[in-house]
Amino acid sequence: MQHSTRASAEVREFSSVRLEEPTVMAGFVGAGLVGPLAVGHIVESMGFSEFACMRSRHIPPAAVFLRGHLQHPFRLYAHEGTNTCAIVCEITLPVEGIHDIVSATFDWLASRGASELVVLDGIAGEAHDGRAYYAAERDTHHADAVPGISMITRGYIAGISGGLLDECLLHDVRGSALLVRANRDAADPGAAATLVNAVNSLYGTRVDASPLLKDAGEIEDTYSELSRRYARHRGEARGMYM
Repeated sequence: MQHSTRASAEVREFSSVRLEEPTVMAGFVGAGLVGPLAVGHIVESMGFSEFACMRSRHIPPAAVFLRGHLQHPFRLYAHEGTNTCAIVCEITLPVEGIHDIVSATFDWLASRGASELVVLDGIAGEAHDGRAYYAAERDTHHADAVPGISMITRGYIAGISGGLLDECLLHDVRGSALLVRANRDAADPGAAATLVNAVNSLYGTRVDASPLLKDAGEIEDTYSELSRRYARHRGEARGMYM
């Protein structure tokens, strides 16, 4: 199996997938948990297959139970039909381990010849404003012409999302970020739905975002503990503004 290695972090593949210069979507724990909510919903709706996980001494020993199934907290998925990968991380990462995890993740991206990385994330606020915000080294998707999506003219992204985007600038990988304003204290399914619709507009997917709205109460309850953990850790390395 292919895998990327670092002394303290590695991507371990346990299933074979066929990918050629894939686009990679990533969702990490942030404001409103919108990253893992949006990417996880896309993964489930489109039928992605889990094929790898991140192993690292920096990831707290934990397992995630989702709808009764035991899962790794940092998972990688593939959809061969659309040549797309997805990263879903449902655990807060300690600031001292972010550099190693970023390096291991990008080693794996390079080994797979990834052509583009798009990070889905949230910016902490009081309430979602119904819009998505986009930033990229090169706007190859013409986001500035898409209704409901605004270009970010100035901003700052820290943590693992910012670290991965910084690596994109140093390598031949197009890096971009789709952001939404989201609840700083609780899961925000409405903001996650806005991200899903923005992905549909930019990448031509047809994922129905309405279940995120329909099941909002259940989602907020399910992710309440992770929301509390994020609230305790957000000051360490999740600084972000626009």
